[in-house]
Amino acid sequence: MIHRYIEKILRAKIYDVAIETPLDFAPILSARYQNNIYLKREDLQPVFSFKLRGAYNKISQLTDLERKKGVIAASAGNHAQGLALAAKKMAISAHIVMPTTTPEIKIRAVKERGAKAILVGDSYDEAYEYAIDLGQKKQLVFVHPYDDPDVIAGQGTIGMEVLRQYTGDISAIFIPVGGGGLIAGVAAYIKFVHPEIKIIGVEPDDADCLNQALIAGRRVKLKQVGLFADGVAVRQIGKEPFRLLRHLVDCVITVNTDEICAAIKDVFDDTRSLPEPAGALAVAGLKKYVEQEQINNEIFVAIESGANINFDRLRYVSERAMVGEHKEVLLAVAIPEVAGTFLKFCNILGKRNVTEFNYRYFDNKIAHIFVGVSTSNHKADRKDLIEMLDREGFGAIDMTQNDLAKEHIRYMVGGHAPGLLNEHVYSVEFPERPGALLKFLTAIGGRWNISLFHYRNHGAAFGKVLMGLQMQNAEKKIFQHCLDDLGFAYEEVTSNPAYSLFVGGKEMEQ
Repeated sequence: MIHRYIEKILRAKIYDVAIETPLDFAPILSARYQNNIYLKREDLQPVFSFKLRGAYNKISQLTDLERKKGVIAASAGNHAQGLALAAKKMAISAHIVMPTTTPEIKIRAVKERGAKAILVGDSYDEAYEYAIDLGQKKQLVFVHPYDDPDVIAGQGTIGMEVLRQYTGDISAIFIPVGGGGLIAGVAAYIKFVHPEIKIIGVEPDDADCLNQALIAGRRVKLKQVGLFADGVAVRQIGKEPFRLLRHLVDCVITVNTDEICAAIKDVFDDTRSLPEPAGALAVAGLKKYVEQEQINNEIFVAIESGANINFDRLRYVSERAMVGEHKEVLLAVAIPEVAGTFLKFCNILGKRNVTEFNYRYFDNKIAHIFVGVSTSNHKADRKDLIEMLDREGFGAIDMTQNDLAKEHIRYMVGGHAPGLLNEHVYSVEFPERPGALLKFLTAIGGRWNISLFHYRNHGAAFGKVLMGLQMQNAEKKIFQHCLDDLGFAYEEVTSNPAYSLFVGGKEMEQ
């Protein structure tokens, strides 16, 4: 099985358009984690992503007749740009079907490289179905982003380069996982040449299709996936990648959004480059692995897979990086509404740096404040601080891992609603395109009153909205059916403590 891929990787034709990227030592990361850490810099490819390798290798294998017909693909980003440049290099016509939510910068990059961009649907799945249908009608060759042996072999050249660039003993290579093409190609080569090197896949904890497939012993389709690391937001691992990976991968590590944001900052600190969330995934997994296993003085490689990040996402990344670095604790603290209480609270904090402080008067009994505090040793400081506040009569709830608090509540002002509202609150993912809100409001009609609404743009294809509606319990299923029909991912968060403490409806004293 592997032998066939070794031959394909050795014969891969990629260097007419792709470059051999450097394997850079990361001195700051290495010193902090007491291991020798190297970054494989695929962000330095002409399209700022490894995807160029597989796309070019695939179309270089086409017959003359297939080249005359042209190629087609579905992609929201890196595969689209890689295929567009590869097709331009070989003078092949290319059609790229992209969701309507694709940022303009990526659409423009595809057009500038000579491909025809076709915008269809809100999601990759819709674009994919359209591309398959259009390809059959026009007799175009479909170039799959990961589930194709030639694409996998093209990505596998990264493994060949790593072993050529570092000839010493490598303990493990950390590889981001989306559909599985990259890790399958790299793992095939590495395990053939050096089977003792561990292959460790890294996935977002809300898009872990390989992890779930390995647990189940078969490919599974996730009901929904998180969209922050959009380059790996794949619901099902590829068929051919999984056939390889079930025998080649040593383990899979999952990381959360905060850990990914911290890894983006880590890469920036060492290289002054800014990877996209998927591009920093391997570094996030490496850090977590070292912390869990307590390993020192080993050689680790992380594949920095891409740097196609939208500039307006940097604000969000910066906000979440401190928590991901374990350098900030977020607390909800109950304090008596008595003169001098604020001073007492600040004295308890002592010389700790306050990163955030949100408060609004509600009544003359108890106030709830939302406070961020810098920490040097996250776990110990957090435990000590909460215990200290409790001893002094300030009830504290840890909000550090509460996504609702971090994404919405910390930015909302105005306090609690003035009375009981029969309010039910939902976190809803809206596609970032004109008319999405109008489509939603038209679907629900005037049946329910919207009592709360908060949205912030994070530079992604989908944005998260916190929405409260006044309705009876019996009407919830009807409302949820509306969301299901629209295809919006959602979660009811009415019972989330961040909502109830800071913005939930409360009965006013008479």
